[in-house]
Amino acid sequence: MNLTNCLILSFILLSIGILGVITRRNVIGILLSIEIMLNAANINFIAFARFSAHDSTAGAIFPVFVMAVSACEMAVALAIIIAMYRNKGHLDSRRLGELHG
Repeated sequence: MNLTNCLILSFILLSIGILGVITRRNVIGILLSIEIMLNAANINFIAFARFSAHDSTAGAIFPVFVMAVSACEMAVALAIIIAMYRNKGHLDSRRLGELHG
């Protein structure tokens, strides 16, 4: 596996994530698509760390921070989703725009 293959895999994952964010109506599906995009960024970090000439560990440490921030984001987002479901009774993202009042 070389750098080009890793970048192509990352691009495919990023494209799937963007397509999921654009086309999904369910909020949980949108969150899963965002996770796919963050994993594509992690693959980029690790690939550039692996194939760099400097043997830097910084590229391997950044994905750990991305995963930690992602876990915190998902915990907060799921708490908000549970609150929205209890108030509205659905998770349709197009109908959730009516949250005022």
